[in-house]
Amino acid sequence: MRWLPLTHQDSNITCSNDIGILTTHGQEQRYISPTTGICRKLIVQAVAPSGKFEVAIKNHTNDASKLAIWLLTHSPFKGWIIFEWIAKSVWFALKLLWPIVWFLVELYFNASDDSEDDTDSSYNTGYYKPYLRQFQGQLWAARSRMEHSSRIKEETEINTRTHACYPRVLMIRSPNSKEWVRCVDRDIIIHAKYIAISYRATDVYSWGSREKKEKAQFTDEVRAAVLGQQFNAYWLDLECLGETPSEENLDVYCMSDVYRRAEKTLIMLGRADSGEKECWMSWGGRVWTFPEALLSSRLCYKFRDREEVESLSLFQLANLAYTDSEDEQAIVNAYANGKDPLERLERLTLLKKAIWRRAMAGFPTPSGPPPPPKSHMIGEGPVTGGYKPHKAEQVYALMGFFEHRIQPNHDEDELRALARLSMANDSDRIADRMVSMFPSTTTPGACWYADSDIYDANLWDIVPEIQVAGVTENGALVLDGCRAAAIRWKDFPEIPFATTLSLKRKIAGFIPYFSWPFIVIGLGIIPNTSRAGGIALIVIGLFLLFLSPRLFLYSKSGRIIDKQPWLIGVKGVVDRGTVESHLYGGTIAHFPRMYFTPSGSLFSKPEQFSRRIGSDEQYKDAKEQEKSGPGHMYTLIDTCSSTMYYFRAERPPTVCIFAGREGGLGRFVLCSESCQANELHKEMVLRMPTEISQRMDLCGWVALG
Repeated sequence: MRWLPLTHQDSNITCSNDIGILTTHGQEQRYISPTTGICRKLIVQAVAPSGKFEVAIKNHTNDASKLAIWLLTHSPFKGWIIFEWIAKSVWFALKLLWPIVWFLVELYFNASDDSEDDTDSSYNTGYYKPYLRQFQGQLWAARSRMEHSSRIKEETEINTRTHACYPRVLMIRSPNSKEWVRCVDRDIIIHAKYIAISYRATDVYSWGSREKKEKAQFTDEVRAAVLGQQFNAYWLDLECLGETPSEENLDVYCMSDVYRRAEKTLIMLGRADSGEKECWMSWGGRVWTFPEALLSSRLCYKFRDREEVESLSLFQLANLAYTDSEDEQAIVNAYANGKDPLERLERLTLLKKAIWRRAMAGFPTPSGPPPPPKSHMIGEGPVTGGYKPHKAEQVYALMGFFEHRIQPNHDEDELRALARLSMANDSDRIADRMVSMFPSTTTPGACWYADSDIYDANLWDIVPEIQVAGVTENGALVLDGCRAAAIRWKDFPEIPFATTLSLKRKIAGFIPYFSWPFIVIGLGIIPNTSRAGGIALIVIGLFLLFLSPRLFLYSKSGRIIDKQPWLIGVKGVVDRGTVESHLYGGTIAHFPRMYFTPSGSLFSKPEQFSRRIGSDEQYKDAKEQEKSGPGHMYTLIDTCSSTMYYFRAERPPTVCIFAGREGGLGRFVLCSESCQANELHKEMVLRMPTEISQRMDLCGWVALG
């Protein structure tokens, strides 16, 4: 995986809390407190702390458990440790006395109080800590027409038909004057049978002083070829595209219909003397090659230096114009005579990959979504030639295969266009599915966009659990229906938990607390009743105190059957034993309380036994890979499923969003917070048990940008 470095400014930033109150703070990483809703500095516990915002790992487990563990793991007969051992033994004994004192005080003051106390039962809420911040801005483009959109809509966009049954403009040969005229008369166009022309700009003309002459020469060649095919009408973008931006957008919107309604499509190739293979590969490397070829009813082709016009099948076209990519072969098989049909979403996904690959031709080292295509890759002229390529040209080329399209716009980029196209075709939910994926290469500015997935899942493998409500002016997706939870980074909290019922452990848990009553009663009867009996009780009490650490830990052992759900993060790689001790304290009987994920992260490794569990080797692997690689290594602990995950990210994520399902597990998106932009930024995606999503609260709209 590769991240681009984040840039920071020295100036302060202004943000708002969950109820819109503005605050100003520095550039350090922040998060919204799940208990107060206030924007706070993020303090991260780390295996090896560095910097003022990182601290050593600490926990809030029971102090008596910590003391009992220390007393059992340290011998009092090693050097001068005897004094520390005695001091901690006394402190442990006082810890056992405190519950007795507290019980007597409660008994005295609440003897006449019959009210019920729900404090203990509400402590374990059964839910993760919620994420409180919501998206508070306006949508640039909304899914629902009832929502306000700041995007300016042109009049042509509002009144445009979804599909056109005829081109807006055709070049038609006048039967009287035998001249070619540009026709916009609907009554004439709907009766005309025409040929659509496909070509590549660099095969036709070069930009400069000879451009106009070369275009005129190419137009004469096209007209001669059209007449040779016994047609009196044709569509060529050089002559039929609109002259105003509104007309251009409308023509791009209906481009796929032009090729659908044509009697045939004529592919005008370069000169054969320069190499037939090179001519085909040049034409096949364009963004619009797929809508022009796949949506046409019949195909034919002609080399510019030859008179013959040859018919062509899709299979022949694939062998001549496309590389040996499996994607192109699958697409052609799906469209040619209905052979090997693909599911709709799979077909659209393969088309997207193929079109995007052509848009990226000639661009080095892609990072995130591809940049706008160059004009020679589209088939039309440069800006000075009349047509101005759109920034989202590849999205507009793809939309011809969708049932519902979006009006092209020169001002929007590819991300916003793709989000709008996804919202317009709700059944495909492309953007919704991309949220659950994590590509091998990502950038902070386009974190929801994914062309691939680090877990090798396809777009159609994802079942989305969220819905895109709109897109912001920054290109962020606004998501609805998210189940989200806050991730705790400052320390390990105290985890309320319950173990399996055991009479033996229950009795062992009560015995330590009888030590102090024995001692107190013994001290009380020595001067008044029986000296021997008092000494015996004191000896019994001291003996119970000596056994108390072991008995106390044994009472806390056992298989955990219920606990408070928490997501806890640690910077660095932590072993399982350390996590267990920080969460639940120590045990006597060996019952594993945390497990490694068998398939939830890139570092997961399953055991080959009959039971599906994660291998302990992934700790060693993660520790080894911690030494090198982009970003930082982190450990995520989920107490609900008792599972540990190792992952690599640029920044510690503070929010976990349940976004979808795939392969029998949930897709949980780990995000950091950008309070100034009121957005979340995807840091990693983990595959976690789907059932834990039911322990997450539904939150309002969130922006993923």
